[in-house]
Amino acid sequence: MTLDELFEQFDTLRVLIIGDVMLDSYVWGRVERISPEAPVPVVSVDRRELRLGGAGNVLLNVQALGAEAIICSVIGTDTPGDQLVSQLCERGLNCDGLIRSNTRITTIKERIIAGSQQVVRVDTETDKYISADERTKLIAKAKELIPTCHVIIFEDYDKGVLNKEAIAEITDFANEKGIPTVVDPKKRNFLCYQNATLFKPNLKELREGLKLDFDVDNTREFQVAVDQLKDTLNLKGALITLSERGVYIDFNGEKRRLPAHIRQIADVSGAGDTVISIAACCVALKQSPSVVAGLSNLGGGLVCESVGVVPINKAQLKEEAQEKLL
Repeated sequence: MTLDELFEQFDTLRVLIIGDVMLDSYVWGRVERISPEAPVPVVSVDRRELRLGGAGNVLLNVQALGAEAIICSVIGTDTPGDQLVSQLCERGLNCDGLIRSNTRITTIKERIIAGSQQVVRVDTETDKYISADERTKLIAKAKELIPTCHVIIFEDYDKGVLNKEAIAEITDFANEKGIPTVVDPKKRNFLCYQNATLFKPNLKELREGLKLDFDVDNTREFQVAVDQLKDTLNLKGALITLSERGVYIDFNGEKRRLPAHIRQIADVSGAGDTVISIAACCVALKQSPSVVAGLSNLGGGLVCESVGVVPINKAQLKEEAQEKLL
């Protein structure tokens, strides 16, 4: 498949994203005085903005690649939940897998920014696991959607939507249907993703998840850690993001370490979301490990050149891929 054909094929994909979706709130303003009530700045508000956060940024990246992105998650019936649904609908994202809960609050992260400086972040959230009834609904909804999709992304932020039982039942069902599963893990459920297709931790998550210390620059030590990860979880493959060191892939009998591309880094926020979105779409299209890792590595670096969390620019990604990769 040529690069042109690959980017055209992205448009044919349906991608199911299961995990913690949340709302990001931004308040921008100016500080001109200190409060008389306490030694804190008074922020005079200029503007407010709501954005999709958590798994929402993966939805936006998948959509930016041209694929249909479908969210499967549990959020509250509260006002932030309504705002989150509005954000999804305004962007033309598929909400068929969204479940509203009367007993759960919607995660919202509010950032107060004065000039270019973040003054404070206020998180309204719970990390308790969803109820047994909600879990049953989530699994049923996932099973309903999986046969119509080409790949599943588990987007786990440790906020309680995913747990061991849900992960196992959904993964087993996907494997029965021949649908690949790509995982962006966090600490709590790290060792729950048995039998996944491609597992994408970063270096810190790999060390903490395995409770293993190793020298990433020692090829033998690092490969032992990756082998242990694959054996422990019975994975088909692992894609490890190594920050300024690039990425490493061990998948379908191929092991490759790709260096990071030299860039003017403005902000690394959201880079992992871009990496997993590109990787999942490439896995769905049965691309080689070199293409999966190479294109994901390129995309993750590209979004770091922008300030804030932004989805990938498909045209820019393709242009750079033609120059540097394929």
